[in-house]
Amino acid sequence: MANDIPSTLALLIDGDNASPKIIAGLLAEIANYGTASVKRVYGDWTKPNLNGWKECLIEHSLQPVQQFSYTSGKNATDGAMIIDAMDLLYTGRFSGFCVVSSDSDFARLAARIREQGVTVYGFGERKTPRPFITACDKFVYFDVLKAPGEEVLATAAAQDEAKAKATKNARDNSLLSMLRNAVVAVSDETGWANLGAVGSHVAKQSPDFDSRNYGFARLSDLVEATAKFELDRSGKAQKGILVRLRPN
Repeated sequence: MANDIPSTLALLIDGDNASPKIIAGLLAEIANYGTASVKRVYGDWTKPNLNGWKECLIEHSLQPVQQFSYTSGKNATDGAMIIDAMDLLYTGRFSGFCVVSSDSDFARLAARIREQGVTVYGFGERKTPRPFITACDKFVYFDVLKAPGEEVLATAAAQDEAKAKATKNARDNSLLSMLRNAVVAVSDETGWANLGAVGSHVAKQSPDFDSRNYGFARLSDLVEATAKFELDRSGKAQKGILVRLRPN
């Protein structure tokens, strides 16, 4: 079946705008969406600020792309990434693009790729401007990326504090409103909705929506923590997890 064919992705990284420390977690995240057959890192490799990338390039088979900074104050790296992205887009080989940068200059690129019916996954820092975030189908913040096997070692007190913070986040009014509207929008006549469909509905309006932003590994855990919804995990009729508004 066509749905069983893994997505072929192009990974384009703004080396001037991202740290090599996030690569392991980034690649693990991208593996959830498909296979990155193109993995390029752009920057002026003659400058010392990219020295930290060398070992990372070899370990993860990333291709460095040299782009000299011809004029002070102008980001030539962005231009090189945009040109390459369009060249790759027109090959018709890719079902998705992963653009790694916190720069708003890529907002129009993301929008143009989506106009072609191709999915765009954005990755960046919390300071990333909204125009770039909203131009993507999905946007993931660097700080939620975790490499395989990576564990956060914390004291019992720190764990309790993190849990309390996550619980507080789950009661955020804007979050509750988004989830409530999504459940109503995709529910059937009985009021039950597929949790995956709920998440997809929210993401269409807010590409950076991610349960990890609120301190929860899974959407089901976040929804449950709100105490505003009922969950059915029985998998009835192979529908997966179902959710509905809790009666008042």
